[in-house]
Amino acid sequence: MKKKLPLLTLIIYTTLWGQNTQDTQSSSHFITPEILYGNLIPANTDFPETKPQKGFLLSFGKFQDTTEEWTYRLNKPRTGITLGVNDFGNTEKVGYVFSVLPFVEFNLFRKRKKDLHLQVGMGASYFNKRFDSVTNPFNQGVTTKITWSFRMFLYFDVLKKERIHWRLGGGYFHHSNGHTKLPNQGFNSFLLSASAQFRYAKKLPSSTTPFLSSEEPYVKSSNYFISLRTGVGQNVLSEELNDKREVYSIALSTGKVINSTYKIGFGLYYRFYEHYYDYIKANEGLIPEFYSEYVQHPFQYATNFGAFVSGELLLNHIGIEVNLGYNFHKPAYDFDWQLNEGFTYTEDYGNGPITFVELGDLESTKYKLKKRVSSRLGLKYYLFGTALKPLHNFYLGAHINGNLGQADFSELSLGYVHSFSFK
Repeated sequence: MKKKLPLLTLIIYTTLWGQNTQDTQSSSHFITPEILYGNLIPANTDFPETKPQKGFLLSFGKFQDTTEEWTYRLNKPRTGITLGVNDFGNTEKVGYVFSVLPFVEFNLFRKRKKDLHLQVGMGASYFNKRFDSVTNPFNQGVTTKITWSFRMFLYFDVLKKERIHWRLGGGYFHHSNGHTKLPNQGFNSFLLSASAQFRYAKKLPSSTTPFLSSEEPYVKSSNYFISLRTGVGQNVLSEELNDKREVYSIALSTGKVINSTYKIGFGLYYRFYEHYYDYIKANEGLIPEFYSEYVQHPFQYATNFGAFVSGELLLNHIGIEVNLGYNFHKPAYDFDWQLNEGFTYTEDYGNGPITFVELGDLESTKYKLKKRVSSRLGLKYYLFGTALKPLHNFYLGAHINGNLGQADFSELSLGYVHSFSFK
């Protein structure tokens, strides 16, 4: 799974860069060197001490100054790819991270001066220092070389020249392996930014709309859809059971597409966790004492089903999707929580030290919320551009699925979409 992340990142970037086929008013590009300064939030108790985080990013982008509807609806966004290196402030134990993130940047105001921008990027990162139970036991941020990465920054143009925009900004940077190996507390940083955006083209993008008519160039439109997807993911159960197993999923959804750009929907999902099944079937660990009834029906108790609502931005061939769901049935999460949120401690007695195991608390509010609330964040690549409004379409997706935002499993999916009732 993790070896496919850089390939998917390359596919997404290539599509974002080159998908437009319609005539443009200008085909301008930009290069943005950027320096970062801020703090890494300690990933766990006794995390190695760090100095302030410092980083350098180099972004290559393109102004989507075209006549395609999604660029108009999203206020002429910019797309591109960011290459970066970050020093977490402790080169011996925490090290450096090297990142590749396709991004989309939006102008936050349509009618006012476009000085404030929101940039969102999602891709992959490589860590040169990771958790090791012997040599680096206190860095429990990540355990794998390759991780998912997510970045969200706000930028303000403080000085604008014809070909250079000087910018200040700040935001959030996150790294996680998607629960494919533990420990995986994740890295979370809050950073300030200073950058210079160098623009180059035969004709620079104008500050006005690229559409020739003074009237709105697109009428409001909508259509409905039905979608079916199936996916295969991977995760691990606990630090003791730290080998990957598959998570199989299927989902059916329906909803509405507004102005060929905004896609909203709701649906049902079903999942089967191999790790849960194997743990129950083997009758090991907590099963004999607390969950003996599971052994008679391991398949039933290893499944999960629920309902979800979804939101998606359609950028022709690319979709950026967020789901929020509710689990009707996920019984195995009880022992999952007990295993992963528990801890051990040792006390000395007359006959020697004795180790005690404290299981995760099933009465905690945090547990109750995470058992019920699911989340999903990821990218899709559509076979046919959504700007063409095809009746039938297929997509390949890469997502992180979570329990209220905490990584549950990483997933690749294949989906089909049927559109109808165009207005």
